[in-house]
Amino acid sequence: MSQYISRLQRRSPATTSRLWLPHRRPRRVAMLSVHTSPLHQPGTGDAGGMNVYIVELAQRLAAINIEVEIFTRATTGGLPPTVEMAPGVLVRHIDAGPYEGLNKEDLPAQLCAFTHGVMQAWAGHRPGHYDLVHSHYWLSGHVGWLAAQRWGTPLVHAMHTMAKVKNANLADGDTPEPAARVIGETQIVSAADRLIANTAEEREELVHHYAADPAKVAVVHPGVNLDRFRPADGRAAARARLGLPQDALIPLFAGRIQPLKAPDVLLRAVAVLLDQRPDLRSRILVPVVGGLSGSGLAKPEGLQKLASRLGIADVVRFHPPVGQEQLADWFRAASVLVMPSYSESFGLVAIEAQAAGTPVLAAAVGGLPVAVADGRTGFLVRGHDPAAYARVLRDFADDPALSPRMGEAAARHAQSFGWDTAAAATADVYVAAAQSYRRHVRSLHG
Repeated sequence: MSQYISRLQRRSPATTSRLWLPHRRPRRVAMLSVHTSPLHQPGTGDAGGMNVYIVELAQRLAAINIEVEIFTRATTGGLPPTVEMAPGVLVRHIDAGPYEGLNKEDLPAQLCAFTHGVMQAWAGHRPGHYDLVHSHYWLSGHVGWLAAQRWGTPLVHAMHTMAKVKNANLADGDTPEPAARVIGETQIVSAADRLIANTAEEREELVHHYAADPAKVAVVHPGVNLDRFRPADGRAAARARLGLPQDALIPLFAGRIQPLKAPDVLLRAVAVLLDQRPDLRSRILVPVVGGLSGSGLAKPEGLQKLASRLGIADVVRFHPPVGQEQLADWFRAASVLVMPSYSESFGLVAIEAQAAGTPVLAAAVGGLPVAVADGRTGFLVRGHDPAAYARVLRDFADDPALSPRMGEAAARHAQSFGWDTAAAATADVYVAAAQSYRRHVRSLHG
């Protein structure tokens, strides 16, 4: 792929007419999301926080007069080539590889086909149709690298997750990220005009692990849809709508079922808790809301079997992924959201749950210490010892006032994470990238 990019770059220098634009905000952005569509249901396959991120960011950018065209891989036959997701936001489906049954690990082989589809879509426009390319995740970064060079535009890239960071925090039995991804991410970091990091810690990881130029890395916290995720009519009403017992301790897991997210740690913690406090069995319910990661073909019943082996199958309930409105109800209904992840770039669901008025029990990894105010809006646990999580769950069981008290603080805390703020900060990054790009091109042209 790298050699393919280099050949096209040599054949397609940026036109002079694109180099001397005045200093202004981009009017139209090509946003790339190769491996997951913004139209997919979060919590299924490879759809998760990044999907929510792209949908919300694109809509808020459109609201400040930056049109967004999102290029994504078609995963179902018969999809229309374009879908207007919202005013000013267009989703373009690109045919690249088989529609179904393709794992994320197989997608690098489809990047040339995806790039061809992006170039075909661009060919129908006048020169200068796109002012900037914004790629998400390393697969999109490689396509964005070529597209930006071909079109004579700056490239902004958001990693979302990084191979070196994931490999340093693997769950038992998890598969390390391949060397090809590490190489690809290193190339993208070098090529991008600007990099967006979710937190200051992620910024430092980019500098430390990938030798990113600190001046090129901007920290922009993801946001939360404060209209959708709010306390609303409260926990009792949400539990009534979902058919949940009013007086139960309900530790909730919401997300993709994969080793990285560590739902097994929650189940083991519940088993420890019930071993110590068998009296709680009649008033605890553990919902697991989400689908299997990837193709869903690997160990489809692993978590259910674990619940049976631990002797807690009677208190665990598995639910398929739900839409954002119902997910907000699950957050409101829970006593606490549990996120024992091994790695999280930020952890959007932590902010969403807090905005809905629910505290969070999370691993102290990645961006979660930014999302959760330890001891005030939730609790952070170092490591993944189920006994440590069980101790916190016991506190929630023994003090019924703890969850609503922390939930009020959590809702206030989440107010500072709005998508309007994130979109405005991202637009500033776009302007900085365009200015940097123009300086670079001027230096190349003497």
